[in-house]
Amino acid sequence: MSQPAASFGRPVAPAPGAAAPELRIARVRPQARGMVWPALLLIALAGAVGFFSGNLPEPFTDLMLWSAAGIVVLLLVVLPYLRWLGHAYTITTRRVIETSGLLVRRRGELSHIRGYAINETRGPLQRLGRSGTLTLSNGVDPSLRLRNIPNVSLVHEVLADQVEVSQILAHRDSHSMPAITPDA
Repeated sequence: MSQPAASFGRPVAPAPGAAAPELRIARVRPQARGMVWPALLLIALAGAVGFFSGNLPEPFTDLMLWSAAGIVVLLLVVLPYLRWLGHAYTITTRRVIETSGLLVRRRGELSHIRGYAINETRGPLQRLGRSGTLTLSNGVDPSLRLRNIPNVSLVHEVLADQVEVSQILAHRDSHSMPAITPDA
């Protein structure tokens, strides 16, 4: 059986019964809105350290100033950035995968083929930034929350399309298999 040609870069459907490769559709990080305060703190701290270097009263030294500034940068700028960088959502043709954590990696996934409900919530600040939170639940597995997703309406549409395509392919493959009859 020949497959129709792909139009506009869309992959063709696999032949009935053939294994479909898992392709990555998108990899999304939470919106970086939470990094505004650490960035402002870094700018203010750089200005303060530049101003006070060489101008401190006698019992304090520049080494103390630079050490305190380094600790503040590490705790309030670098660690939040690494935390944000360590959190990602991957959407493939088969599943949605959430990975998070700096030292201990946590991973949660939800398969498209089982189907799931998609709930979208958006607060006032999220509406301004076109972001939102998607909650995916299939009633059996724990819900998967995709928090602060940029361009949430597009991600919602992609997830709904993937559930539909996965269920169509599963239905097609289940009906194309020959029935096994017991030998009499």
